Amino acid sequence: MAKVVTFGEVMLRLATPGYQRFGQARQFDATFGGGEANVAVSLAGYGIQTQFVTRLPQNDIAQMCISELRGLGVGTDGIVYGGDRVGIYFLETGAVARGSKVIYDRANSAIAEIQPGMVDWRKVLEGADWFHWTGITPALSQGAADACLEAIRVANELGVKVSCDLNYRKKLWKYGKSASEVMPALVAGCDLILGNEEDAEKEFGIKPEGFDAEKTGGEIDQTRFESVCRQLMAKFPKCKKVAVTLRGSINANHNTWGGILYDGSALWQSRRYDITHIVDRVGGGDSFMGGLLYGLLTYGTDQQAIEFAAAASALKHTILGDYNRVSVAEVEALMAGGGSGRVSR
Repeated sequence: MAKVVTFGEVMLRLATPGYQRFGQARQFDATFGGGEANVAVSLAGYGIQTQFVTRLPQNDIAQMCISELRGLGVGTDGIVYGGDRVGIYFLETGAVARGSKVIYDRANSAIAEIQPGMVDWRKVLEGADWFHWTGITPALSQGAADACLEAIRVANELGVKVSCDLNYRKKLWKYGKSASEVMPALVAGCDLILGNEEDAEKEFGIKPEGFDAEKTGGEIDQTRFESVCRQLMAKFPKCKKVAVTLRGSINANHNTWGGILYDGSALWQSRRYDITHIVDRVGGGDSFMGGLLYGLLTYGTDQQAIEFAAAASALKHTILGDYNRVSVAEVEALMAGGGSGRVSR
């Protein structure tokens, strides 16, 4: 069985019920989530052995989070303990012309205070096939960036494939370094890069000509993004494949969705999904990454891998919470042309 290790922050998610605004809410729905944890949950649901690595305090909130991850099949043996708090993010879900909002309360969280040497990466990565991180982690602090680079270098030494979701978050880069200063050294150690047009532009100045996600009307020419893939591979020679998620935003509840995968010579395009009634789009990119890793580990072709990723993520948009709680059978049914929503009896 394949083994995937992911590294990053898992947070307490406090979401307003339904479509309430922050000013209306008198209670919040409490769950957990975070980019790399979301990927681990997806893969565990597909039967892949996973280990999620983070740093958490020793308190009841952290223990609740760990219990939830374990219940979803995610390995937690690599978690290290210390610090005083679990990071929090507040979510207001948008509707139609009103976009969603996220407010972070994660300063001085346990993982933001992590330092190199706190995780025994050789032990954690022993027997692993893949190591995954996102651009969110090095945005937290210099220590988190250094620990992430430490992990990537050990993975490279051990021959473990490395993937990165670029995940640019402008609200997080506040410790004196910019993404364009920090990210190149980390991404240089990657075999697979995932991003969207904003990530590549904000971090490396790479963008498709004349594209504006806000003005697509849901229609996207996927082939226009081949240039983004080529430029990323030229900048990072170790990279073997680049994937780009392509979201066409009609309004907050109605998006088109798909992706491409480029291997340096061939461009593979997924089916495009018309998601007319989005339940929760948070974690959509993570579900795509989880599906792509599963597809690359399991299927014989890149076309099947990108189709699995897009279908898995389309389903995630119908599920509340960060985690994509779907099975391989459900994803493959959608790949095969399902999606009518008929009752399964």
